[in-house]
Amino acid sequence: MDLRKLKTLIDLVSESNVSELEITEADGKVRIVKSASVAMLPVAAPAVVAPVVMPAAPTAGASAAAPAVAPAPEPAAPEGHAVKSPMVGTFYRSASPGAKAFVEVGSEIKEGEPICIIEAMKIMNEIEADKSGTVTRILCENGQAVEFGQPMFIIE
Repeated sequence: MDLRKLKTLIDLVSESNVSELEITEADGKVRIVKSASVAMLPVAAPAVVAPVVMPAAPTAGASAAAPAVAPAPEPAAPEGHAVKSPMVGTFYRSASPGAKAFVEVGSEIKEGEPICIIEAMKIMNEIEADKSGTVTRILCENGQAVEFGQPMFIIE
């Protein structure tokens, strides 16, 4: 089962009144039970274990020959408030194909105003701004798959 599909199912169970969900597909069976915390129990699914490779300790002669490797700099976090995706799904900037986008770069928006749509399991979810301000960056492309917590807009 696709990891994104599994994440979407877990999110739907956690946000709904359903306490238990069991799905059987050709590649396995998944049972999700909601209690104090959400648990997922894959049943009869093949396990994949990645081998762990440990670097060998350098010898005294090798340490002089090997140059020091500087850690890669982390990408700079965009300035301003990031509006993050509340769910896994497909990002759309407008209500329908060919329609005007909800917001553009430079748009003044108010808290609670719709800024995009995320389609999850054939349901169109209108996403509202969680802060008032000016849209300075749009981080997602129309029709792009988004993950839970992925930044979509930057508002200042």
